[in-house]
Amino acid sequence: MTTLENRPGTALLVIDVQNGVVAQAHERDAVVANIAALVDKARQEQVPVVWVQHSSDELPMGSDSWQYVPELPRGDAEPLVEKRYGDSFEDTTLESVLADLEVGRLVVTGAQTDGCVRATLHGAFTRGYDAILVSDAHTTEDLTQWGAPAPDQVISHTNLYWNFQSAPGRTAGTVSTEEVDFAAQPVS
Repeated sequence: MTTLENRPGTALLVIDVQNGVVAQAHERDAVVANIAALVDKARQEQVPVVWVQHSSDELPMGSDSWQYVPELPRGDAEPLVEKRYGDSFEDTTLESVLADLEVGRLVVTGAQTDGCVRATLHGAFTRGYDAILVSDAHTTEDLTQWGAPAPDQVISHTNLYWNFQSAPGRTAGTVSTEEVDFAAQPVS
């Protein structure tokens, strides 16, 4: 039910599942396995997989920490969007990539829950996209020493509040990896 005209397609968005981002992530292996299963499913169903890769002083381009985890190899024809800000749309090619693919609905996975995943969800929703978060396919590291809640609480809270997002003409919500249906059309 996206507000974007002529954008009936769905894409799987994989955000920042890079060595340096998920090295200490909560339930890293399970989350990466869920994302890998979704990538396989999307490929089988000919749903575009769009990869987002962050760079910063801590993640310099070309470094090992900047590389995607080895469990998630990107297909040669799959778009890669490079970014430097939390919101994957901010100063990137993501919007044009999605427009070219006629995508108006995003199924979102990745890291970090309380950073780039959350910023991208909000960025997509405010730009008119339907934005579905896969509840068991995003993660974050433990930032409790800086006053953040424990990672499992951050993930639970994000799943809870994203499940209740609403706005005219757009759909948000959460589903588990098992429940992802790339062909599903939102109920209006």
